Amino acid sequence: MVLRLASSFASFPQCRWGLNPHFRPKRLSQFKRGYVERAQILSSSEDATAGLQVFVVSDLHTDYSENMEWVNCLSPTKYKKDVLLVAGDVAETYKNFVLTMSLLKDRFEHVLYVPGNHDLWCRGDSEHYIDSVEKMGKLLDACRKLGITTEPVITGGLGIIPLFSWYHKSFDQEEDITGFSIPPLEMACKDYHVCKWPADLVNGDTSLAVYFDEMNHQYEDAIEHIRETCDQIITFSHFVPRQELCPEKRMLFYPNLPKIIGSNCLEDRVRSIHGAGGNISACHVFGHTHFCWDVVLDGIRYVQAPLAYPRERKRRMNGGENWLPFRIYSNGRFAEKLSPCYWSDYYSVNPRDPLNTELAPWVARFYRQKVETM
Repeated sequence: MVLRLASSFASFPQCRWGLNPHFRPKRLSQFKRGYVERAQILSSSEDATAGLQVFVVSDLHTDYSENMEWVNCLSPTKYKKDVLLVAGDVAETYKNFVLTMSLLKDRFEHVLYVPGNHDLWCRGDSEHYIDSVEKMGKLLDACRKLGITTEPVITGGLGIIPLFSWYHKSFDQEEDITGFSIPPLEMACKDYHVCKWPADLVNGDTSLAVYFDEMNHQYEDAIEHIRETCDQIITFSHFVPRQELCPEKRMLFYPNLPKIIGSNCLEDRVRSIHGAGGNISACHVFGHTHFCWDVVLDGIRYVQAPLAYPRERKRRMNGGENWLPFRIYSNGRFAEKLSPCYWSDYYSVNPRDPLNTELAPWVARFYRQKVETM
């Protein structure tokens, strides 16, 4: 997740939302280790679809001792034949990242991963990095050494596609909340201070969203191979592909949250992979906001199953503990709906009204109390 503050307050598209289609970040080439023509076929104890189980989790944040203990307490035998998808925000420090991923790899037969924003923070780490790009390179190298996968695979007839992504402010297309003193992004979002980028990449604008999306281009042939081969596909990212996968601004203690959660080109890429959707065989897993979510939009199922921060789990609205990791796929079929999902359950019976900027009672009370204590 971006904020520690927030909880307390087909072919691929060609930049249809105003990006420069010729933009190529200078340092992207360091991640292109050869064009991948075909998806990797994972060797498995259960080669057939029958018996294959896929679990998902995001936002492990194992710099919190309680979360590291949760990972350490996962059964060392229960998941030995299974696949785990980790949708980013494993740990802030390299040491905790490697320890966490080692523990997961010891417990699951296969682990797949995409980076989250906290993974790329450059603070409080015994390692030293020129910038977050260099740190990402070291994390991906560590994954390779541990046998953790960061590229498209096929296992038991199921296609699994990790998608690199980042957010941009223009992702937010809904009415802003006015009339209250809401902290600016630069104050509320630690990414602005602890992520470091080369001069041609700027946090908040579209350059980073394009940069990370470009990393997926090397897998276009492998993705097409999966689309031609597999009837069932799971894509996964850390960031949010659609604004409808976040509560309306008036419901949030930090109403500017939608400006730092997602990417339009991520949704374009998801839709280019899954096509029109229309059946349960199209699924995208994401993370970042720490809101449990399970909904079908325009034929694609979107799921978030975060561990989240310990204090959020205590509130029983964000994140999970006893029910994670969530088994999303078993024996050739996708799982039934994840439950409970407070917010996606809410929107299943209440229409979304983004033009309504009247703060929800609990949010209005929060801001009134802030004014009274000033």
